[in-house]
Amino acid sequence: MPFTHLTPDNRPTMVDVGDKKITARTATARSIISLPPEVLRHFTDGDLNTKKGSVFQTAILAGIMGAKQTASLIPLCHPLALDKVSVDITLNENQEVVIECTAKLSGKTGVEMEALTGASVAALTVYDMCKAFSQDIIIKETRLIEKKGGKTDFTHKL
Repeated sequence: MPFTHLTPDNRPTMVDVGDKKITARTATARSIISLPPEVLRHFTDGDLNTKKGSVFQTAILAGIMGAKQTASLIPLCHPLALDKVSVDITLNENQEVVIECTAKLSGKTGVEMEALTGASVAALTVYDMCKAFSQDIIIKETRLIEKKGGKTDFTHKL
């Protein structure tokens, strides 16, 4: 199967979605961040608190804003009128920050990149707000968890 973002003569192109049908589309992406003890000791009441404010609340807003700006950041993405973006942040049993971003719309193209961008920007925001405590913060992974709508559905086997 050829790359969809290349013309037959190998020039970058935006995929033509003009003839596609409008369908409901949803995608969820996850980023996982490993925090050292000097950061984790600031975790209270379900959030990390810094002089800059609530880390998780700020990261949620940043993730939503990031998803909305995806087409400005990734050259061949279509600008999309998103119906909804949600970002959930929790601390798992391994004391890792788990960020899940879900993007939804009714449209001609999927929202995987918006979900991935939202999760990534939220993770970068956690890093930014906590780096004064330690630079030993690791954004371990960002991956697509699920997508629905369009030609194929996908669910990552965790």
